Amino acid sequence: MKPNYEAMSKKELRTYVLEHRDDIEAIRLLFQIQDGVKVKRYPPVCTEEGMPIEENISIMEQAIQEKIEQQNDKKCF
Repeated sequence: MKPNYEAMSKKELRTYVLEHRDDIEAIRLLFQIQDGVKVKRYPPVCTEEGMPIEENISIMEQAIQEKIEQQNDKKCF
């Protein structure tokens, strides 16, 4: 009998998935984006042929740097 994944907290579901790594349904639910959560989408960093897209790589690098700065600012308070 399957557990009720939706009744589990994220932490409980994560623990369950770590113990039941072949339970695809639980894994999908764990990584599902919740309604109301804003997700920033970024462009692909390479073409379908595997060639890097320098402009998109720069966008990603800038986003990563901004995130690092935000985290560092939080540590200062």
